[in-house]
Amino acid sequence: MEHLINQKVKNIEISGIRKFFNLVSKYDNVLSLTIGQPDFSTPQHIKDAGINAIHNDHTSYTANAGIYELRKAACQFISDKYKLLYNPDSEVIVSIGASQGIDITFRTILTEGDEVILPNPVYPGYEPIIRLCGATPVHVDTRSSSFLLTADLLKKYITDKTRCIVLPYPSNPTGVTLPNDEIKKIAALLKDKDIFVLSDEIYSELVFEGEHTTIASFPGMKEKTIVINGVSKSHSMTGWRIGFVFGPENVMKHMLKVHQYNVSCATSISQYAALQALTVGADDAITMNETYKQRMEYVYNRLQAMGIESVKPNGAFYIFPSIEQFGLSSFDFAVKLLEEAKVAVVPGSAFSTCGEGYIRLSYACDMETLIKAMDRLEQLTLSLKQKSKNKFPYV
Repeated sequence: MEHLINQKVKNIEISGIRKFFNLVSKYDNVLSLTIGQPDFSTPQHIKDAGINAIHNDHTSYTANAGIYELRKAACQFISDKYKLLYNPDSEVIVSIGASQGIDITFRTILTEGDEVILPNPVYPGYEPIIRLCGATPVHVDTRSSSFLLTADLLKKYITDKTRCIVLPYPSNPTGVTLPNDEIKKIAALLKDKDIFVLSDEIYSELVFEGEHTTIASFPGMKEKTIVINGVSKSHSMTGWRIGFVFGPENVMKHMLKVHQYNVSCATSISQYAALQALTVGADDAITMNETYKQRMEYVYNRLQAMGIESVKPNGAFYIFPSIEQFGLSSFDFAVKLLEEAKVAVVPGSAFSTCGEGYIRLSYACDMETLIKAMDRLEQLTLSLKQKSKNKFPYV
């Protein structure tokens, strides 16, 4: 019966991140720097709120858009943090993680033949949904601009078919953030164009220097921007699966229909835990973020000392170093690192074509693990350099 399967589904592949993660599971005693999941426990007061929700019988369907208290808290949170004003009655939907928020956004705004511009390298979760909608992902090579989608790069790719531009900053896999002056230029470029912006801000609370800026805060942009956020990364709640979609009412009323027929509503218990996170725990991310920054500095400095080129991250918990000097594909390098050094990273090729020649390291793990992993990485790179020297002794 496989011949009857939707061809668009057959044409997409499982995420390269998960593919390699599954490969790693076959090895013992591996130091894993793969999955982008906080190593902190969900704060106890949030777990208690979830438990209390069960005891208080908050275990039934909620409003499709989410419980009103949570929608109100989400709007207050994004107002306090990022100076954005949204109406909790009509301009926010509680989704099942940011991933479902992205899904319902694309399914609402895209039609056959549309184009969606993505900065490359990029998180692999966008392209399959775009293709399932019958639209075409258009990748912009950002390697020459330190992985930033600049206005100058962007304007070269806008066509009459462009329906949406994705701004995924802070970035997975690179950890870079989009500077305020560059966001301003992009806003000026798009202000008078009928093009949506999907601003994926799931890592917005994890910025090391300066403050996170959203393009929706610039004049004329809120009306065409869909902001994706959530508590997975900021509050170490990945398994609770709560995200938020913010946007203008005239778009959100249609997106709510897609959401309704897709999942009815987000999990009631998790919604009450998220309510606790955004109110009592509004600043829970601060301590975690300080720890991520310390780890980032350590990993970045170690890579620099090894002679491995890296763009210094300013957010999230990833770094994306170049391994081109070793003459191996990103997949082969990652396999060698796994088999010979028992360290797991994600091949850059998992993040589309411009990720080739890089690997993604996640520093969402304790310092002891990072120190051991970087020591092993250094040993492997020294070995590879020595082999190269022996092979080409006069180079």
